Amino acid sequence: MELFYRKEGEGNPLVIIHGLYGSSDNWLSVAKRLSDNFTVFMPDQRNHGRSPHSDDNSYEAMKNDLTEFLDKHHIGEAALLGHSMGGKVAMYFAADYPERVKKLIVADIAPKDYLAMDKISQFHLHRNILMAMQEIDFNIARSREMVDDLLSEKIDDPRIRQFLLKNLVRDKTAKRLKWRINAEVLYNYLDEIVSGVNKHWFADRIPVTAYPVVFIRGENSEYVLPEDEPLIKEIYPDARIISIPGAGHWLHAEQPELFVKAVLSYS
Repeated sequence: MELFYRKEGEGNPLVIIHGLYGSSDNWLSVAKRLSDNFTVFMPDQRNHGRSPHSDDNSYEAMKNDLTEFLDKHHIGEAALLGHSMGGKVAMYFAADYPERVKKLIVADIAPKDYLAMDKISQFHLHRNILMAMQEIDFNIARSREMVDDLLSEKIDDPRIRQFLLKNLVRDKTAKRLKWRINAEVLYNYLDEIVSGVNKHWFADRIPVTAYPVVFIRGENSEYVLPEDEPLIKEIYPDARIISIPGAGHWLHAEQPELFVKAVLSYS
């Protein structure tokens, strides 16, 4: 699949892989800050942003998309920075193609099965979000404000709604709003998105030591907890783990300066 992408800067290649509901647009500010040190590539993953839609949103498909992207742009080796779902794609790719990875930087996600965590599992949150997105009737919701009002019936957090609303675009043919992301397919693959790329996926390759690994977590986030460190170290024994104070899951947007500093500290 040919992915839409953005590009900033000069130097050795750094590929940023966004997370669920995200796109290259969300990373432009960070990319500009990194552009003095890297040529930063920001692809939109399948079913996101301006990239094509597909009925397949498996990690295998996303990993293959990344492989094709690097090949197309003649990138033999790159630093990979993946956030959330994108972090799992980066980990999966790196495990299969260690010779193509200069450094692996994983932002606020752990190589674990989040579906198995009853109390703090993100599965129900994301299922609720994707159901709410699919239920929007754009024949009725004719403005961003109306869409926000409808989402608020199912999604209390205004920060999440504002992030989702970045996916609203106007369909020039139908002359109405629409979601840029493929909410239906993402909903269908949610089990794998939440559970995949866990310890069992690395079972025949542990320990992973072929490239430097850095995990950057938001101090206020529940995605990477202090008790996850033994798991991370079991898979990546030499990994560094950095916590960003005052940041949650979208740490690159909440604390961009500290996030960029963490990326550059080990690059």
